[in-house]
Amino acid sequence: MERSATPGRRRGARRCRWALATGLLTALLSPASIQAQDDEPSTYAGSLWSRPRLSGDWLGLRDQMAARGVTVDLDLLQIMQGVGTGGRGTGVEYGGSAHYALNVDTAKLGLWPGGALNVYAMTGYGNNVDRMAGGIVPVNYNGVLPEPNESVTALMNLTYTQMFSSWFGVYLGKIDTVDGDSNEFADNYKTKFMNEGLACDFVNAMVPVSAWGGGVILQPSDGALFSAGVLDPNGSPTDNSLDHAFANGVMVTGQGRVTVKPFGLVGHQFLTFTWSDMERLSLQQDPGNLARLLADFRFPRLENPGPVLLRILERFFPELLVPAKPLNEKPNTWAVLYNFDQYLWSPQGDPNRGIGIFFRFGVTDGNPNPFKYGYSAGIGGKGVVPGRREDTFGIGWFRVDFSSELVPFLRQALKLGLGHEDVVELYYNAAVTPWLHVTADLQVVDPGLKKTLGAGGRLENVDTAVIGGLRVYTRF
Repeated sequence: MERSATPGRRRGARRCRWALATGLLTALLSPASIQAQDDEPSTYAGSLWSRPRLSGDWLGLRDQMAARGVTVDLDLLQIMQGVGTGGRGTGVEYGGSAHYALNVDTAKLGLWPGGALNVYAMTGYGNNVDRMAGGIVPVNYNGVLPEPNESVTALMNLTYTQMFSSWFGVYLGKIDTVDGDSNEFADNYKTKFMNEGLACDFVNAMVPVSAWGGGVILQPSDGALFSAGVLDPNGSPTDNSLDHAFANGVMVTGQGRVTVKPFGLVGHQFLTFTWSDMERLSLQQDPGNLARLLADFRFPRLENPGPVLLRILERFFPELLVPAKPLNEKPNTWAVLYNFDQYLWSPQGDPNRGIGIFFRFGVTDGNPNPFKYGYSAGIGGKGVVPGRREDTFGIGWFRVDFSSELVPFLRQALKLGLGHEDVVELYYNAAVTPWLHVTADLQVVDPGLKKTLGAGGRLENVDTAVIGGLRVYTRF
């Protein structure tokens, strides 16, 4: 007869379940902010070429801290991109960001089981080629974080997660949503696709990048994770005040991620729903109110396209610049998003490497959200080149369909396009060392906005742009 587990063994098993559940929860909620926890190494020691971080184990202190549940990371992302042809102009720009992360596991710290504190901040610097590229969708997602075209430092994530059992927990705090829709081949702008349309579910443009909120988590079985929560729909990375949180309404979110293994190959199915009752400007406006509407456009996940259309209006229809009546508003907005990834081949005994496919689809209300549909699909791989176990690559296509209610007057009168925007991107990410990744990137962008104002005040065509990039990601 099998012996029953000893109390010590039962406590050890419970600690393992607590740690697993807490890690899965934070991975689903905000992967960007807890990357250090997701890939926590067994040791920070080693030679310069084998250690997981450039600065090593700090004479053993870093390993001791990690054993007690405290990890600290400093990362630097550098990006140089250039527009070779097309777009609104050609040229090269350099920019990047610094990332700071602190993660605390309360069980390892000897306090209580199931708790996790995650703190993550970032500093953006330099310039990007998004405007030169001519697209509505940023070709450099990092370039609009934490705020578009601003060199600022922002607290992106400050969350506490508490698992009360292996299947139920809660989370609360300021939540980073940048990588909220995890995908094995298309979810991390630091090492995978650089274009925002391939790095996330872009059409969910109303979701704030960082906002106060909270919610619950359910893990009914291994490989299945569900969460539901609320966010302040008006949150931003640079606003840490709680004084006016939820003053303009609430955003409700629900998501679920299930691991599947057809023929023994790992894949994931992911579904997300968002709804908000925050009043926003409607896309359906009297033409006399159009200028103010365009000037007030602001979307948390992309650079404001409003000023471009406003300048066109000022140049060709100045008589419409005086608002005729109060602007129309919409009382709510919603979006439904689905994505999956699936390995098609993996080496024997190594399910986390190989070649696979990914797909995303999103649909929104189309008003007030200016994007109606979004699609992306492609092929990704990890560790398929002999001797290069950590190298990754990807080939992806993305399309966003604009709402038919987005400035129909200007679209018809000036033939501005705004039907859809297409992007094709290819990258190869070489892991020079565990702490140094270098990526070569190429994008081809067929812009949604087909016209721009030239130097002489005339409308000029915006042609298909070709953008090359070099990215260096260093973990200290």
